[in-house]
Amino acid sequence: MPYERLSREKALLLVIDVQARLLPAIDKKEGILRNIAILSKTANRLSIPALITEQYPKGLGETVEAVKEELPTAKVLEKITFSACNDELLLELRNRERQEIIVVGTECHVCVFQTVRDLLSKGYRVIIPSDAVGSRQSLNYQNGLAMMKELGAEIWNSESVFFDLLERAATEEFRALAPIVK
Repeated sequence: MPYERLSREKALLLVIDVQARLLPAIDKKEGILRNIAILSKTANRLSIPALITEQYPKGLGETVEAVKEELPTAKVLEKITFSACNDELLLELRNRERQEIIVVGTECHVCVFQTVRDLLSKGYRVIIPSDAVGSRQSLNYQNGLAMMKELGAEIWNSESVFFDLLERAATEEFRALAPIVK
């Protein structure tokens, strides 16, 4: 059943290609970065592991500092294929025993789409916070989301993911994290 409750024990945050030379061209980049930060802080606080991918960092630069600062312990996986779903990523997912992959980053219609398609084909549950992915052009972003939804990815928003992972108010975790969504 789609849109089941997310599990802290099964979830992993996958940040795709939020890189120094690519990000400036992304439509609505400020909001995307803010929402990636919300999800990164949430993952850190709730002990949900994160992985970061970088598409050809020699050409596109490294992951932007704002993301690296929020995910200081995340392993960075370099790639030259558009899909991040390679043997190295699959091994990381198996070793961490994670089946619910929360995918954020750029570009929605290229690397995010191809990674999501491949993860779905391997049987993973894939969650796309629509406000934490982006493309250079709005039409490509919309098309990327539509293609991923048609393949079976679950299209959420960052706050829905945030509150679903927290589950309840009146906890220390909630009090610590609530200010980031205000």
